[in-house]
Amino acid sequence: MTEAFLTSTAVVALAEIGDKTMLLAIVLAARLRAPWAILAGIFAATIANHALAALVGQQVAGLLEAPWFRIAVALGFVAMAAWTLVPDKLDEDEESVRSAGGAFLTTLVSFFLVEMGDKTQIATIALAAHYQSIVTVAAGTTLGMMLANGPAVFLGEAIERRLSMKLTRTLAALLFLVLGLWQLAEILGWFT
Repeated sequence: MTEAFLTSTAVVALAEIGDKTMLLAIVLAARLRAPWAILAGIFAATIANHALAALVGQQVAGLLEAPWFRIAVALGFVAMAAWTLVPDKLDEDEESVRSAGGAFLTTLVSFFLVEMGDKTQIATIALAAHYQSIVTVAAGTTLGMMLANGPAVFLGEAIERRLSMKLTRTLAALLFLVLGLWQLAEILGWFT
């Protein structure tokens, strides 16, 4: 259980750095200037999104215990490693980020929608399929999102100027690759 929580936290925290949702956090913080409301919106959106993703991951893994599925999940981690190396850019149509609903509602809706199909959501599905724990994985991935996006909200531009996004993406890709290869080695019986 601890391994699932810590791995989920680390994978998502690293994968989130430089991701479009982190860029969205920076944009929202600069435009709305309500850091606590923005953090609350990120937290609520992430809990909802990642709990659903973890549920999907656990259900899919529960239905498909076959070795081919476990290999597919492992290869999914390897694919995530490659995907993580591709930098995200915030879409140009994010101009409409302000709304009458305030900073919390704007952040909640924006984050939930932008996170759909994102690499951290897919990683949550894969982690839940691997660890078979909705609550532990969702809690870990939510903490990972908060660890990555909290500083982005408060330090936005300073972080962007000082932190090498390329190095961070490379470290996240290596983590995904190690997880995928480790799972493949486990499936193939190399650790017995």
